[in-house]
Amino acid sequence: MSKKTLVLGASLKVDKYSNMAVNRLKQSGHEVVAIGLKQGTIDGVSIDTDLMPYKDIDTVTLYLNPKNQASYYDYILSLNPKRVVFNPGTENPEFYNILEMNDIDFEVACTLVLLSTKQY
Repeated sequence: MSKKTLVLGASLKVDKYSNMAVNRLKQSGHEVVAIGLKQGTIDGVSIDTDLMPYKDIDTVTLYLNPKNQASYYDYILSLNPKRVVFNPGTENPEFYNILEMNDIDFEVACTLVLLSTKQY
């Protein structure tokens, strides 16, 4: 089942995990949207630099360190995702609490591992 996913912190650099995640999500049949600092495309997925009012987001997968996440809290909540995935290096107990208060599930996990083990 396809899970529309927002990759937040997407990078055009092919050696970055966020870039790999966009590719693997697409290869796994998921619809992908992405926000990053620089516009461009990854495997046909446009990277937006503005906070877009995406609809029907199932999962937000984070590639931003905790101090850079705070300015995105309200935006992520506005998307009303089913879950947020905190990839290694993005762990953020403050945001966990905010998500819990808003009945949004979260996972501290690696998107690439979840995909490779069919747990996504």
